[in-house]
Amino acid sequence: MILAAVTDTLAQIGNPTPEAPPLSNKILQLVNYFTWFMILSGVLAITVAGGKFAWEKWTGGAMQSPKMVAGAMIGGVVATSGGTIMNAML
Repeated sequence: MILAAVTDTLAQIGNPTPEAPPLSNKILQLVNYFTWFMILSGVLAITVAGGKFAWEKWTGGAMQSPKMVAGAMIGGVVATSGGTIMNAML
């Protein structure tokens, strides 16, 4: 009896269509700014790590810059795949 009442109630609700909340354009603009900043910071990190790699190679210092390059690349992959992962989950 309770199950039938719940089923009837759910059937009356139907399939709701998603609707953007108020001010969603501003939030999406902010997300676009953060995305741009992440891309810029990734490019800068790889550029700085490449320069440090050349400096370490030229001076014969300890080679720590390959870790920086790998970290920047992994961070870029994680940052850019966040939206894809969320779309796959939802």
